[in-house]
Amino acid sequence: MSLVWTLIAGFLYSEIAIVLLLVLPVASPYRWNRLFKSKFLAMLGQQAHIYFFLIMGVLVLSLLEAIREMRKYSSFEQTGEVHLNVEMQHSMRMFRAQRNFYISGFAVFLVLVIRRLVTLVSAQANLLAQSEASMKQAQSATAAARSLMEDKKTEKAKEAGEDTTLNELNKLRERVQELTSELNREKKDKEAVKSQAESINREYDRLTEEYSKLQKQITIGGANKSGGDKDD
Repeated sequence: MSLVWTLIAGFLYSEIAIVLLLVLPVASPYRWNRLFKSKFLAMLGQQAHIYFFLIMGVLVLSLLEAIREMRKYSSFEQTGEVHLNVEMQHSMRMFRAQRNFYISGFAVFLVLVIRRLVTLVSAQANLLAQSEASMKQAQSATAAARSLMEDKKTEKAKEAGEDTTLNELNKLRERVQELTSELNREKKDKEAVKSQAESINREYDRLTEEYSKLQKQITIGGANKSGGDKDD
């Protein structure tokens, strides 16, 4: 194998290793995305399209060369006079051309696969980051909504408590007014009873005085009558 095809074969093996690393769960998409966005790869990424087209050009040229060699050695017509050594050399060259064709073909294919895998891994990492940010926003919005609902419930409870307190105060005020009116009625009744008692006392005193006067008159009249009887 010549030096060029040795390098292409080594490049193919490295491609296989990279594809396995990207496909197998060796690292999370976040780590791959951090690796892709590192300073070194970012510097290379500015000229990545140049390197990509350069590698693709070399591999395509190698593929075309392998196809040309295959067509060249496939048009060999075997005759009875051909020596066995010549036939062996022709078969060996045909095998090399086919080997080079498969190496360069798979190398071109894996370049495209690696580029697509890198794009998909980066997109997956971005989608995961966006989904996490959306989840955090949704959780914060849910927490804010819950706090608002709790605040509203607390305000409603306070308003209900205030309404209950106001109702109780109104009831107490009405009760106080009722008791005050009853107390005023009791005072009026007491004053009426007191005035009646005073009037009764005055009437009693008056009747007592009249009784005393009548008793005195009766006593005096009786004394006078007894004195007249004695004179007779």
